[in-house]
Amino acid sequence: MNMKLEVVIIPVSDVDRAKAFYEKAGFRLDIDLVNGDFRALQFTPPQSGASIIFGKGVTAAKPGSIDQLVLAVDDLDAARADLVARGVKMSELFHFTAGPFNYSVDSPRVTGRDPEGRSYFSFASFEDPDGNRWLLQEITTRLPGREWESTRGGATNVATLAELLHETEQHHGDYEKTHGKHNWWEWYAPYLSARQNGSSPEEAAGAADRYMER
Repeated sequence: MNMKLEVVIIPVSDVDRAKAFYEKAGFRLDIDLVNGDFRALQFTPPQSGASIIFGKGVTAAKPGSIDQLVLAVDDLDAARADLVARGVKMSELFHFTAGPFNYSVDSPRVTGRDPEGRSYFSFASFEDPDGNRWLLQEITTRLPGREWESTRGGATNVATLAELLHETEQHHGDYEKTHGKHNWWEWYAPYLSARQNGSSPEEAAGAADRYMER
């Protein structure tokens, strides 16, 4: 059985204001449907497989009542800087005292990155005009078993893979010039993973550099 999270409904009070905000944030507008007093808009975050829908007559939930919508990013600093440049008011980077999403303790959030530099543990946040809250969660390496095996048939596109490996080798060369002896495959792996998940070559190189620093 193939089952994917497709859409999350969020409640807003002013549809056009929300539309302007998500366009400014760089989300892709997929649908703006009007039918009498009903209006539904669908937006998709960059490279996301899931979307959000909001509008008039879409939900009876209180505007701004969605507390945590999580966006996974492989470079938290770059993602935060991009949103700031787009005019989105962002929090500073933070981590959770007792681990991701744990609000069961006093003062659950602490300013600054996770001191151990762990994947999944560093965050930043922003809100839309109604107060629906978004979290950026930095995921540089996924835990085992956190990705579904592909069920699609067909042979691997060898030419595409060869081109990507050549690109990886070229960017790794820049890293080699300024760093000591290391295992090349440890740099290749996060670079390839980032590129295959939609990052630009520069973003992928940054992700690989940070992985090696840790």
